Amino acid sequence: MMEKADPSQKLYTRMRLWEFPDQYVIEPTDGSAGSCLTISRVDGSMKLVDDIPQSSSLRVPKIQTIFGVVGMLKLLAGSYLLVVTERESVGSYLGHPIFKVSSLKVFPCDHSLKNSPLEQKKMETEFFRLLGVAEGTPGLYFSYDVNLTLSAQRLHNLGDESKLLPLWRQADPRFLWNNYMLEVLIDNKLDPYLLPVIQGSFHSFQAAIGKDIIDVTLIARRCTRRTGTRMWRRGADSDGYVANFVESEQIMQLNGHTASFVQIRGSIPLLWDQIVDLTYKPKFEIVRLEEAPRVAERHFLDLRKKYGNVVAVDLVNKHGGEGRLNEKFANAMQHIVGDDVRYLHFDFHRICGHIHFENLSILYEQIEDFLIKNRYLLLNEKGEKVEEQLGAVRTNCIDCLDRTNVTQSMIGRKMLEFQLRRIGVFDAEESISTHPNFDENFKILWANHGDDISIQYSGTPALKGDFVRYGQRTAQGILKDGYNALMRYYLNNFRDGTKQDAIDLVQGHFIVSISRDMASTSQKGGLEAVASFPLALSLVMAGFFLTIMSLRQVPYDLRHLFFSTLWASMSVAIAAYVKANGRMFCNRPRLLKPRS
Repeated sequence: MMEKADPSQKLYTRMRLWEFPDQYVIEPTDGSAGSCLTISRVDGSMKLVDDIPQSSSLRVPKIQTIFGVVGMLKLLAGSYLLVVTERESVGSYLGHPIFKVSSLKVFPCDHSLKNSPLEQKKMETEFFRLLGVAEGTPGLYFSYDVNLTLSAQRLHNLGDESKLLPLWRQADPRFLWNNYMLEVLIDNKLDPYLLPVIQGSFHSFQAAIGKDIIDVTLIARRCTRRTGTRMWRRGADSDGYVANFVESEQIMQLNGHTASFVQIRGSIPLLWDQIVDLTYKPKFEIVRLEEAPRVAERHFLDLRKKYGNVVAVDLVNKHGGEGRLNEKFANAMQHIVGDDVRYLHFDFHRICGHIHFENLSILYEQIEDFLIKNRYLLLNEKGEKVEEQLGAVRTNCIDCLDRTNVTQSMIGRKMLEFQLRRIGVFDAEESISTHPNFDENFKILWANHGDDISIQYSGTPALKGDFVRYGQRTAQGILKDGYNALMRYYLNNFRDGTKQDAIDLVQGHFIVSISRDMASTSQKGGLEAVASFPLALSLVMAGFFLTIMSLRQVPYDLRHLFFSTLWASMSVAIAAYVKANGRMFCNRPRLLKPRS
């Protein structure tokens, strides 16, 4: 297993934050006797000191406990400190405690803003509002002792020198959520304060198999390279990094054995968009089709370097808008497939419909040979590697949420049964479903996993979650899917633009500067300056209300027939305009960059 890092580099696990008028002071209080960190509230500059500064008797500083420093963001005129103010213990990863961020708080270091021009103050306020959105980022996890960005196999393969490095230096930057925000702390050589954080999911359970107790953990690691919301981050960028790329690792521990199996998901690796325009399902727009082979090749080259052999399972429809994407993806893959890369299309909706998910056995038969050949990590009682995972299944649908999660849970189940047979716990005919409590916990594990990933990308829990959770579709589950589908429509059209801006800001995808500010990207004129869907809806409803009221007065005065026609015409005209110019009325990202 992974050895603990050098004690001199150990992270502080509990600190006290002092709010003085001119500075913040972070004091380690976990018994480590480390130096205090001071942060200027004027310009965000940092330094280590041995003692807490003396405070005035007139202004007693506020004091609160914090559990980690997430990082620092520099905006136009001020810097902003992000810290963990509440945490929740959620289990252990290979014997090390794991915590979930329950509360994230931003502390401004912006006293210099007082001397800034008015326009700069306005822009700083707008950016600070986005940091408020970032405070509510879901699914953030961390550990003080083990590198959560690395799978069990990659941790086991770390060299002795790497194991002594601070956790942030061991980390895979793809999955380090606060990578950009840590840069200032790294520059100041503040290793004991540098807390690596991932975004994703972490769930585990214990169950009995006869007299044996099995411990199963499921971790999701979300890639930050092309992170974002459902409609505002689709497809790939020109470097081959895809939207909603998530690494899922299923870990089993039993009788001293440890087994790990990694799967990946990610958007179709082409340059494509699906821009919201108030329609329920906006059309897919493929950008720069001539670059598709090169972008897909870059994507799979990166996957081969990191995961070995790859089988790409494409679950999208064969016809319609999805069919066009499927066709272009399949064409691009013709130049990539070989001994180490396979491509397989499985029309999930045609074969499984909305209730016959047991038909996924057809897909499993097509990839079983790949799974058997490429194995999984298995460590024996001495921590020695007995098996090694040599490849990964890459699954995608359009969102890489609902169909993908149902499919990955099926694959995860099959691999766990392989592992239990390998160590002699299951016989040849035994399966997870023959142990009701184990089976129920396994279903809940994957359902929660899918919900977490879906909430981060779409804003709602996963659809089809009742099948993953209960093993069958239910009337309540179908109704819940309808509600969640409507919620996705609302969030994608009227909330996710601002959320995307907040994500881009904290990830460093948009660098704030005087020459490249929000004002230049948000100046609108004419109707676009005041266009909003709630306003348009209110006008339409008011028009129809006045139409009805006028019609009721027609028997007494024929002039009301003219007014009722006028109100009805205005309502229809506004509704038609909104439909024709849907994108104007949506909540669009204001920091959204054009494709590189």
